[in-house]
Amino acid sequence: MATSSDFLISALLALVASQVIASDPSPLQDFCVADLHSPVKVNGFVCKDPMAVCADDFFKAANLDKPRDTMKSKVGSNVTLINVMQLPGLNTLGISLARIDYAPLGENPPHTHPRATEILTVLEGTLYVGFVTSNPNSTLFAKVLNKGDVFVFPQGLIHFQFNPIHDKPAVALAALSSQNPGAITIANAVFGSKPPISDDVLAKAFQVKKGTIDWLQAQFWENNHY
Repeated sequence: MATSSDFLISALLALVASQVIASDPSPLQDFCVADLHSPVKVNGFVCKDPMAVCADDFFKAANLDKPRDTMKSKVGSNVTLINVMQLPGLNTLGISLARIDYAPLGENPPHTHPRATEILTVLEGTLYVGFVTSNPNSTLFAKVLNKGDVFVFPQGLIHFQFNPIHDKPAVALAALSSQNPGAITIANAVFGSKPPISDDVLAKAFQVKKGTIDWLQAQFWENNHY
C-alpha cells in the first residue's frame, strides 16, 4: 500500500518532469504585454501595467506580404522574425513567426532553435529542407517541398532550407513555439565565435589541418536575420 512519502515522491517527480519539458512560461492571466524598458530581469519580460495596455501592443505593421532583399546576403536568404522584441503582446504566449525569402539557389544554412519547434509552410517556389537527429544516429530526414507544402523541424535539432531552383526565388512562412526561439547558425557559432575557438580544438574535431580552420575563421560569417 502506498505511503504518504510515496505520494510526495510521485508529486515531486511529476513537478520536475513538467519543468524539464516546459518551454515558454505558461500564461496565468489573459495577457502579459512585455515592458521592454523595465530594469527588472526575469525569465521573459516583466508585464506592462494592464491599465496601460492598448490594441497596438498586439499589432505590428510588418509588411510580411512584401519581398525582402536577399542580394546582400552571402547565403542568399533573408529571415524576418516577429518575436516578443518586435511584438510585446507575445510575452508568455509561446509563439512567434518568421518570413523567409530565398534567392535562386539561396539557403537558410544549418541552424538550430534552442527554445522552439518550427513548422514551415512554402508560400512560393520550391525548397529542399531537412533536419538531423541527435547522436548516435545523426539521421537526415529531408524532403523537397512545393508551394503549399508543410514541414516540421523538432526543437533543438539542426535543420536547413535550400532553394534548388537556379532562376526563381522562394518564400516560406515559419511558426515557432516560443516568443523568443533563438537561432544558432552552426557555421557562425563554430567558426565565427568571439573570441574564436582554438584552432587546435576545431582541427581535431573536424579532422582537418589547422590551416583550414584558420582560413574558415578568417571568413565573414554573417547573420541572415535582418
